[in-house]
Amino acid sequence: MGRKKFSQREINIIRKLLGRKMSGNRAQQKMVRHTMRTVFEFNISDFNIQGKAFGPTDLDECVRRGRIQILDEATIEAMKLRHAEKRQHDEALAQAEAIADGEAVDWQKVLEEWNEYYANNPDEKQA
Repeated sequence: MGRKKFSQREINIIRKLLGRKMSGNRAQQKMVRHTMRTVFEFNISDFNIQGKAFGPTDLDECVRRGRIQILDEATIEAMKLRHAEKRQHDEALAQAEAIADGEAVDWQKVLEEWNEYYANNPDEKQA
């Protein structure tokens, strides 16, 4: 599930991308959808009726009905920052859990041990 709150600038860009998607070939449509998902966290499937094309007028309708909210740039940037911090925290927590369960190796610790070994054994040749 993607975002439902965007700045006016983001909505304008998404509207243009949707126009490009509607007029493009299959490969272009896939690229536009990928851009909307990765750059704006905008998933068409969150707003459209299955099997029906989603275009700029549908976007405007979602804004008019309140399914998509338009907020100021500062609020959106703060929201993105909080989301990135939460994602980073969740990834670190998942990594720590995997290390504790023996499913992953703490490569930072291994690198420290490696560097310490070569610092204490200068005659060894590092590759």
